[in-house]
Amino acid sequence: MTPRLNYFAAAPDLMKSVRALHLAVDECGLEKSLLHLIKLRASQINGCSYCVDMHSREARQDGETEQRLYLVAAWKESPLFTGRERMAFAWTEAVTSIADGGVPDDLYAEALRHFSDAELVKLTVAVGMINTWNRLGVSFRSIHPVTEARAA
Repeated sequence: MTPRLNYFAAAPDLMKSVRALHLAVDECGLEKSLLHLIKLRASQINGCSYCVDMHSREARQDGETEQRLYLVAAWKESPLFTGRERMAFAWTEAVTSIADGGVPDDLYAEALRHFSDAELVKLTVAVGMINTWNRLGVSFRSIHPVTEARAA
């Protein structure tokens, strides 16, 4: 696979704004571990290998376990995640796949049991932000670094 273009070079002023929102999300007050998990889950859904690689690495650097990272894709069947994390995954999936029926009222009501109004806004912006990065990465074929080649 060959990258299509460098979107930072092609639209530097706009990408500066995208990065500013990214930094604001990272500093919004939600748990860093939770942000790593939802970024990883949205990136899995969107098929962004660059972002899956980056967010799994960043999560490990911040203390996340290998087992939990492996099980993000199967979070519904794993007991390793808290109720708040599980709700964040469900919210992330609904917002990421919003064209498939929106965000149901029952999901919204349940989310308010785990997140304050402000936290739910922050979570939703965080999901929107990673979806923006995923769309840039997939559309322009961003290539993740190769740090471990498989032996033939």
